[in-house]
Amino acid sequence: MSGGRQACGLLLEGLRRLEYRGYDSAGVSIMDGAGLTTVKRRGSVANLAPPA
Repeated sequence: MSGGRQACGLLLEGLRRLEYRGYDSAGVSIMDGAGLTTVKRRGSVANLAPPA
């Protein structure tokens, strides 16, 4: 993290704002201390969010 906020939440919120465009899948890649982690899912952006 180079900024003061966690990237995952910001990325997911940005994708939610674009969701109206009708895409049938979503994905996000985040770099952390272990390297690059990529998550891709079919359906809505909500499918990318970690379980609560």
